[in-house]
This record gives sequence, C-alpha cells and structure tokens, in this order.
Amino acid sequence: MAKTNSSRATRVADQIRMEVAEILSRKTKDPRIQFVTVTGVKMTADLKIARIYVTALDQAHFDQVTGHGLKSAVGFIRTELGRRLNLRYTPELIFYRDTSAEYGNRIEKLLDSLHEDSGESRGTEASSLLPDKSEIVGG
Repeated sequence: MAKTNSSRATRVADQIRMEVAEILSRKTKDPRIQFVTVTGVKMTADLKIARIYVTALDQAHFDQVTGHGLKSAVGFIRTELGRRLNLRYTPELIFYRDTSAEYGNRIEKLLDSLHEDSGESRGTEASSLLPDKSEIVGG
C-alpha cells in the first residue's frame, strides 16, 4: 500500500509546480490567465492526478474569468508538461483557487478585533515579550 505523502510524489509535485508556472507565464497567450501564480501542487500517491492551487491578481473575477481560462488551457498545459517531464503517465491536471491567503487575512482580522475588544494592541503585547535592557545579562 503506497503512502499518500511519499517523497517521490512530493518531488514530482514540486517539479510540476515549477513547470506549470513557467508554462503559464511564458507559453500561454490567453489574457484570462495572464496574472496567475501557482502556489502549490498536491499529487495522488499513484501520480495520476495533480491538484494545482493557483491565485490570480484579480481574485474577485477568478471563477468567472480565470477559472474558465484555465479550464480551456488545461489540454495545452498537460501536453507541454508531458514533453518536459519524464513520467510514464502525464497526470490529469485539476486547478483550484488557493484560498489560504484569504483565510489568513480573515484570521488576522478576527485576532485584531479580539485585541481591540480586550483593550490591548498587538504592538504592546509583542513588545512585552521582549526583555528590558536591565534584564539582559552581560549587557
């Protein structure tokens, strides 16, 4: 039974991430996918499916514009990827919008609102963790 997080799958995912990023930036001519950044790739254990996570400069129109552009270019990208990689099977490419930055921003806003409610600011909390000059030994 193959592990899902094998080192080979990780290496292939990293190679696919680099190659797809270059193909999107240099080879594709579609203006809908002009400002797309590949943020990560997850492979299945059998290396048959690659889930590619991307962000776009205009996240508001991702589903309407960029998503359709990526769907129409998936055949071209897969063909180019097959030429560049030395794999028995070229994996099926599935593109997903990466929402980790949005999630991080949401968490940060929630933390800020908690600090505002308690009357503390994040700057004073961080500075209270640092030692005073008098507390530094040998200084």
